[in-house]
Parts: sequence; structure tokens; C-alpha cells
Amino acid sequence: MTSKVTYLGNLRTESVHTKSNNSFITDAPTDNNGKGEAFSPTDTVATGLASCMITVMGIKARDLGVDMTGTVAHVTKTMASDPRRISKIEVVLEFPFETDAKTKKILENTANTCPVHYSLHPDIEKDITFNWK
Repeated sequence: MTSKVTYLGNLRTESVHTKSNNSFITDAPTDNNGKGEAFSPTDTVATGLASCMITVMGIKARDLGVDMTGTVAHVTKTMASDPRRISKIEVVLEFPFETDAKTKKILENTANTCPVHYSLHPDIEKDITFNWK
């Protein structure tokens, strides 16, 4: 089992990672009857894309002898209606280091082929920007 999700009432859940026992809370967003006091479930999906991209880039960067510490991703999620779903995820990656064009290309390709990127429905627009120092 990967995780356990418990409904806490008032449109809030707690998710617990089985192996580590780490947890996080989700809340329904304000535009869908919630308080918006935590990540919404769809926020976690959009954020998961950026986390996956940075993680696989970190693996590849380590193999290339590049330190990605301090790299930041800014995530914007856009919702559609009828049916209510994620229609677009924008990820802007900010790199605090300089590197050559070949390494940039390798890392960008790695990011764009991460497992979450491949797992998202093709109708979800993915707008990825790489801002190198």
C-alpha cells in the first residue's frame, strides 16, 4: 500500500504515506465549496508534476556532476468546468546555477519525460518554462 487517505469531515482529508508515516492535509478549494486552507487534491496533482520534474532532473544532474540545490518550480493550475477538471498546468523552473547548453538540453528532456508528465491525461495542457541563470 502506498498511502492511506482519511476523510476528516468538512471537505478535508489527511493522507499518510505508508512507508514513512509523513502526512499532508487537503482541503476543498474555495471555488468548489471549500475553505481553501490547504492544498486541494488537484493542487497536489499539479504540484506533483513539478516535484517529479525536479526529482528526475536531480537524479540526472547528480549523474552529470551538477548540483541542483536551490532550484525552484512555480506552479499554476487552471481548472475547467463541465466536467470539472485540471485543464492546464504551468511550471516555471528557476535554476540558480549556470551550465552548458548540452547539460541544459539533457536536463530539460529529463524533466519533460518524468513519470507524472507521462501519467497526466493528454488533454491537460502542460506549459513548461526553464529559466536558467
